[in-house]
Amino acid sequence: MAIIRTYRMNEKNELEFREAWFQQFEDDELGQFVINHGTVGHMSKTNEVQDVNTDRADELFAGFAEACAAEGYAEIKEEDQSWVIVQYALKSANGTERDQYLDKKAKEALTGHLAWRGLGTVESSDFGNRKLNIRVLSPAPKLAVAAIKTCIREAKLDFTKMSIGVAPFAESNKLKMAHPMPPKPMSID
Repeated sequence: MAIIRTYRMNEKNELEFREAWFQQFEDDELGQFVINHGTVGHMSKTNEVQDVNTDRADELFAGFAEACAAEGYAEIKEEDQSWVIVQYALKSANGTERDQYLDKKAKEALTGHLAWRGLGTVESSDFGNRKLNIRVLSPAPKLAVAAIKTCIREAKLDFTKMSIGVAPFAESNKLKMAHPMPPKPMSID
């Protein structure tokens, strides 16, 4: 599934996003073209065009990209975003079956919650040194931290064992704790 994700600052100095993707279902020739948009950090609005073939999807992508450029939207490069690391302390070195479940459920919850608010994407996760690290790439890390706390609480995913840190894209080793307060040293190693 291809996706175009763009952002701009509006006249109120709020970050807005607009994204589009084409989605086909297994064994279907036709799919849907989806446009999702809103203010970063708030639930977005969605419009769909149904029964779209791949040629029409290419046309819609081209029109979407042209409209975004005309209205001041542009893609944000990865290196201009930040890492937000959701970390859980584990009882064993490599995690248990319960921790595998936590990893799966947390990624599922965060993927949807953050995407529908333009707050970033869940990129990966790993187990190591008695920690589960879930890596989120975000254009708005402060807003993402607040949304992650809300999401994890609502999903009932052991909020009390979670820490969140933020680091520049190219310097994930410079992780600074953003939750809980007061900050303590934090590392993904």
